Amino acid sequence: MSFSLMTAAALAAPLSLWTLVAVPDRLAQSLGHRLAVVTNALAWVAFGLALTTLLLHGFGPAEALTLLSITLPFDVGALAIGVYVDAVTVIMLTLVALVGAVVSTYSLNYMAGESREGYFHKWLMLTLASILTVLVASNLLMFSLAWMATSLCLHQLLLFYPERPGAILAAHKKFVFSRIGDASLFIASLLIGATLHTMDLSGVYAALACHSGPLPGTLQTAAWLIVLAAVLKCAQFPFHGWILQVMEAPTPVSALLHAGIVNAGAFLVIRMSPVMSFSGVALDSLAVVGLVTLAISSLVMLTQTSIKVSLAWSTSAQMGFMLLEAGLGLYSLALLHLVAHSLYKAHAFLASGSGVDGFRAPVLPFGHGAPQPWHWLVAFQGAILMTLIAGFLFGIDPREQPALIVTGAVVTIACAQLLLQALVLEDNAKLLIRATAMGAFVCLAYFTLHRAFEQAIAGSVQPAEPASVAFESMLGVAVVLVFVGLLLLQHLFGRLRGPVRQAIQVHLYNGLYVDILVTRLITRLWPAPKRSAAVRLG
Repeated sequence: MSFSLMTAAALAAPLSLWTLVAVPDRLAQSLGHRLAVVTNALAWVAFGLALTTLLLHGFGPAEALTLLSITLPFDVGALAIGVYVDAVTVIMLTLVALVGAVVSTYSLNYMAGESREGYFHKWLMLTLASILTVLVASNLLMFSLAWMATSLCLHQLLLFYPERPGAILAAHKKFVFSRIGDASLFIASLLIGATLHTMDLSGVYAALACHSGPLPGTLQTAAWLIVLAAVLKCAQFPFHGWILQVMEAPTPVSALLHAGIVNAGAFLVIRMSPVMSFSGVALDSLAVVGLVTLAISSLVMLTQTSIKVSLAWSTSAQMGFMLLEAGLGLYSLALLHLVAHSLYKAHAFLASGSGVDGFRAPVLPFGHGAPQPWHWLVAFQGAILMTLIAGFLFGIDPREQPALIVTGAVVTIACAQLLLQALVLEDNAKLLIRATAMGAFVCLAYFTLHRAFEQAIAGSVQPAEPASVAFESMLGVAVVLVFVGLLLLQHLFGRLRGPVRQAIQVHLYNGLYVDILVTRLITRLWPAPKRSAAVRLG
């Protein structure tokens, strides 16, 4: 399509940050805080350009701009440099640019006085540039190359303290998993190109717009490879260990990683919805992996004593929930979850230094002993009623999207938790009224935002083919059991005493030892670099 101010702004957002490639590492290191000020200004310029793209495009039809196209052999399409702007693009571009600018501003003081301050800010901006390029890429090969660049740039930040053995091992594990994910995405792009004879997103969308029935074998394989790339990027079980150990990196890196980079797996599934929506078992498997990760990570998170490690387990659980939503074909809810999680997690990491103050603050005692059976009954009855009323007001019809029953059950359980805490404090009627009002607000806000995001990206994603009734029923029951089980365990675990509690706590605290086995396997197949080598790389 033709050049416009909107596509120019989308192109300029990552391009303004890529200019830092011209600054050698030694020069960046010598410039120190002066370069930090310049990069911070560039980060806010990128956010301004992203906001301009959002305002000019709104949630209108997709637009594309191609600057350069190189035809590839074997009729697989072309490698094109350009931008593709739709509703998903503008939402994600604005979100990530904002998080990046805030993290950059926070880093001005956080990294002040570090011997490699300028080096840090250069690679922070190049990492952000890579993410923004992923978001605006108009071509699958360009998307794949930017995806690889994101990991490689982040690797420099993870090794910012190369003298720390933990940082070296974590970066090494992340490097291995990322290369597997990169290869999976690259091969998937070639398979899509070989089948559809185009690798431009607009061409892929057009080719599959009227598709029905099962996918060809090549596209089915591509869908499985996309699932693998998303699972590895989102730190899903059992490939989750690296995200717990990269806490050795500076806090701004953790904030950008958890609020922007790790979400790329969910974005990949949403972006590739034309393929994923017809992939059947591949999409179902993504939902199962997400649910398993959600269950395990949520349990382990309750036993952690480090604030940042607990937040890392929370990220893994939230990514599992996000991929569960995407696997159910609820792309609008997955995108809503992605936006909310990014904003929350960026704030949580940047404020993690003040987290201890929260534990020191006085809190209300949780009632007089364990909740009674009638507490549970009233809490769930009230929560179910609120959810049904909110769903009815917004015209939610589970017959059109049966998967919404699952997410409705999750909202119900969350509201039941609010009501349960208030009911146990039987002599505090004001707290019960407040909890009821808060639960009603949560339900209304959830369905309001769901409807808003559904309308916003309606023309940017391909609706998923419904799964088999048997699978949806089993998965729905499993989701409800997991969330109810987590709620029960949260209440019961604090009341366990003796060796049983100690044994459970030790096993959960160590993540059921799965990551230890994965680490041993990786270091045997591909040993981690020595400390001296890592220092030279830094």
